[in-house]
Amino acid sequence: MTLYRQHWVALAFVAAGMAAGLVGLGRNLICQCGYVKLWHGQVISSENSQHILDWYSPSHVLHGLIFYMALHFLLPRLNISWRLLLAAAIEAAWEIIENTSWIIDKYREDTIALDYYGDSVLNSASDMTMMVAGFIVASRAPVWVSVCLFVAAELFVGLIIRDGLLLNIIMLLYPLDWVRQWQAG
Repeated sequence: MTLYRQHWVALAFVAAGMAAGLVGLGRNLICQCGYVKLWHGQVISSENSQHILDWYSPSHVLHGLIFYMALHFLLPRLNISWRLLLAAAIEAAWEIIENTSWIIDKYREDTIALDYYGDSVLNSASDMTMMVAGFIVASRAPVWVSVCLFVAAELFVGLIIRDGLLLNIIMLLYPLDWVRQWQAG
């Protein structure tokens, strides 16, 4: 996959639009704690989703895998660079929606994210980068690699923090008490 300068510029505009939308929602540029960490591994923490990488970063790689596959089948004639830009726009829209008061409150009510107050702009930019990485991997690797990566990421993160992309979706759309109890440990 070759990204030409105009694609990088368009990708930067999508990211800038996402950042502007997040700032408009009142999200902090960086963690309110005042510092930036490369990795924050404590899920039940006010610093979760505030730093560069966390336990939810792999789920954004999985977004990239999913977006690649979906757009490959839905828009097979569209140039792959434009499909990546479309995937980035979808990810940007999700990052903005995910940081609305309604979704934040839903996470806090229905999932293990009791101390979740929304993502920092830095974390959302990292999430976008993770999605792009997943999209690129899916575009270059055989399908079985993407499937194995998806399963491995979900199992690994699920075993470590009792959460992941699929559980996150389930708990947002149809919260289950037994899942919430299992997640709480």
